[in-house]
Amino acid sequence: MNTEQSINKYRQVVENKYQIYNSLFMNLPYDKMTNIGSLIPFLYNQSAEGFPKGKTPTEIVETFFQKHTEIKDENEQIDLLFRFIQYIERQVVLFDSIEDAAFSSLFSYTDEGTIESLYQLAKQQNKLEEVKQKLADFAIRIVFTAHPTQFYPNNVLRIIQDLRSAVQHDSVSNVDLLLQQLGKTPFLNEEKPTPYDEAMSVIYYLRNVYYDAVGELASQINSTFFDHGENVENPFIQLGFWPGGDRDGNPFVTAEITRKVADELRSAILKSYYGHLKEVRRRLTFKEISEPLKILHKKIYDEMFTNEGNVSDEDILNTLNEVRKTLIQRHNGIFLDILDNLIQRVKIFGLHFASLDIRQNANIHDRIIRDIVQKEFKLNFDELSEEEQIKILTEKELNIDENDYEDELTKDTILNVKQLRTIQKLNGKRGVHRYIISDSETIFDVLNVYALFKFCGYKDDEIDYDIVPLFETIQGLDMAENTMDILYNLPVYKKHLSRRKNNQTIMLGFSDGTKDGGYLKANWEIYHTKETLTKVSERNGMKVIFFDGRGGPPARGGGKTRQFYASQGNTIANNRIELTIQGQTITSMYGAKMQAKYNFEQLLTAGIQSTVSEDPKASLNPEEREILDELANVSLQKYANLKAHEKFIPYLENRSTLNYYGKTNIGSRPSKRNSDSGLKFSDLRAIPFVGSWSQLKQNVPGYFGVGSALKKYKDEGKIDNLKILFEESSFFKTLILNSMMSMQKTYFPLTFYIENDKEYGEFWKILYDEFLLTEELLLEISGYNSLMEKEPINKSSILQREKIVLPLLAIQQYALEKIQNDSPKKEAYERMVTRSLFGNINASRNSA
Repeated sequence: MNTEQSINKYRQVVENKYQIYNSLFMNLPYDKMTNIGSLIPFLYNQSAEGFPKGKTPTEIVETFFQKHTEIKDENEQIDLLFRFIQYIERQVVLFDSIEDAAFSSLFSYTDEGTIESLYQLAKQQNKLEEVKQKLADFAIRIVFTAHPTQFYPNNVLRIIQDLRSAVQHDSVSNVDLLLQQLGKTPFLNEEKPTPYDEAMSVIYYLRNVYYDAVGELASQINSTFFDHGENVENPFIQLGFWPGGDRDGNPFVTAEITRKVADELRSAILKSYYGHLKEVRRRLTFKEISEPLKILHKKIYDEMFTNEGNVSDEDILNTLNEVRKTLIQRHNGIFLDILDNLIQRVKIFGLHFASLDIRQNANIHDRIIRDIVQKEFKLNFDELSEEEQIKILTEKELNIDENDYEDELTKDTILNVKQLRTIQKLNGKRGVHRYIISDSETIFDVLNVYALFKFCGYKDDEIDYDIVPLFETIQGLDMAENTMDILYNLPVYKKHLSRRKNNQTIMLGFSDGTKDGGYLKANWEIYHTKETLTKVSERNGMKVIFFDGRGGPPARGGGKTRQFYASQGNTIANNRIELTIQGQTITSMYGAKMQAKYNFEQLLTAGIQSTVSEDPKASLNPEEREILDELANVSLQKYANLKAHEKFIPYLENRSTLNYYGKTNIGSRPSKRNSDSGLKFSDLRAIPFVGSWSQLKQNVPGYFGVGSALKKYKDEGKIDNLKILFEESSFFKTLILNSMMSMQKTYFPLTFYIENDKEYGEFWKILYDEFLLTEELLLEISGYNSLMEKEPINKSSILQREKIVLPLLAIQQYALEKIQNDSPKKEAYERMVTRSLFGNINASRNSA
């Protein structure tokens, strides 16, 4: 579809349907919400007209009350604003459901990046055999995290799923009933979820979405590229899991939680197999087949509840493969495709469903190792030479008892490392096989974890785990090449990697990289780091696998995921695609089977595309690299100056929602590190940091510094170089388009009034000037007339969502202004700010 066709289609299947169902929504009999739907448009009009004129939120909201209500009492006004918030939250859910239901009408199975389009291209290029070979070894791994960017409680998620289905079937009566249920269902968690609660939320999607989505996609790939019975053994779609294993900054993730979550993952996949096998048995009722299937069915049923390890994935596959032979030999292979479908899923999901990753901060390991060395060897680790430290960390073997230690974190860490053996025994080796070290910078960050295993009773050849450094700060990225080169040449670690088939997984963190160095610098630094790590790994005979810690919005590494991977040229290892999917991205992009399949295959084909045809735009020549180097450095300096501004932290504390993220019951993890200390930039977590800019509709981390960097080139008369770079470099174009997305979700008129603020006016103007400069130059180098000009569907979605939440943003700014002015009802307005976070985030889909 061309741009105009896409816009018309979106209007028909999304916007028009929303208007119809929203009119139904407005007339439903909600408790205390009568006439709310008819009042909100008036607040919208006041906001849409007032903010661009520089009116304050107080002027806008008070004018609304004066013109359109008879409410004079402040308590009653506050009550009405809370009801507005509740109503708009539900409008967002309705819009989400309608947009999701329209997915198949907006996207086609023949689109670029689908399996079908890849097959046709491979066939045209006579590259089908090459694709088969790539599929035999290539994989994508989607790792689900519990990072708190999702504000819907589980019962609301269930309603959303049902509402989506009702809209798809145009069932007005069901939509009516579900909207009534939505109106009466609380959107708030009464208490913060535990890590176990978070895990169970994601396990819901594993069972109800990904078991079928991944299984069906795998079957589609096999039937498209391989002859019958030629199915590859490689599970080219894999799932990872962080809830219950991610300890970084979360004191509530304990060894007990990790074990409980591992058990739940095993139980969940057994339940999926049990249900699937029931369907298989309905067809395979033949002699010499029905009995072994019945016995297997009973074994799985018993194991679901006992979890004693009496069934392994190998046991299940052996039985199914024997049945398969009999089916072919004696029954002409009837219903073979049904049986193969189950076999394929057992190969993919094993008894683990999703691999549970363990993650902890390097500084914590550092502290624990010093504790152990002091106690066990009576040595002060810091007084040892580097050579002596390495010797202790790689050669000493112990089997320490966690009960000998007083520090609870040390005790729990030891217990957890020990119990990983048990988890592997029950869930299989894929059940837990990676230990990720966040904030990695030196070889000791990796060796500390290696030592932890050896101190907990593991022999060298029993450390059946990938030790994964996570480089995320600019300093860590700069040091990554040297760190890995030393590790690769360390005899003990080299032998460890040999046992891991010379595979080294390295994680790169976009969120903290962007927070630390700004948008352009972080993205270019990660790209460059991948290149250097590819070289150093190849030089040492190692196969490097990059694992990207990507968030939802461009400011945290998100955005156009397929284009991001397709834009990485042959200077970056392409052995796998691994990335984190978190919070709201799970529900918005992977929350239904159709969307999940589409986005899984978009990633898979991005990694295989180069096998079929090399994209000349995916490589960078020396001149292009020089431009990117200069742009990144200029951008970094501009961003560094902003961070150093005396009003940077005070502005976030007093003019944004930063302080309110911790008051929402959306995640188990504290909203900042060192929660007992005062607010420091280094303690800020990326999600509330980026999210606060998003709530202000300023989205600073997604563009700040970009305009200044581009302006330097324009001032030097080299703007044409940037225009050529935009057309010739897929990487640069993706960076620019992602930044455009951030800017499209920006609405500075919301805070025009701050320009006149004595304390923050000057700082606000720095932000606004950079926005205007960046917008002007992005349009100039792209040749576009407006932001996101070539993405009509996504742009239409953003514009409609922004329209829905503008009254909500006005209420939030109004409450912040009241707090700033020390209102006697400050506590009520603080609750209002916290409540308004929910709808704003959910409506923006991946903006935070």
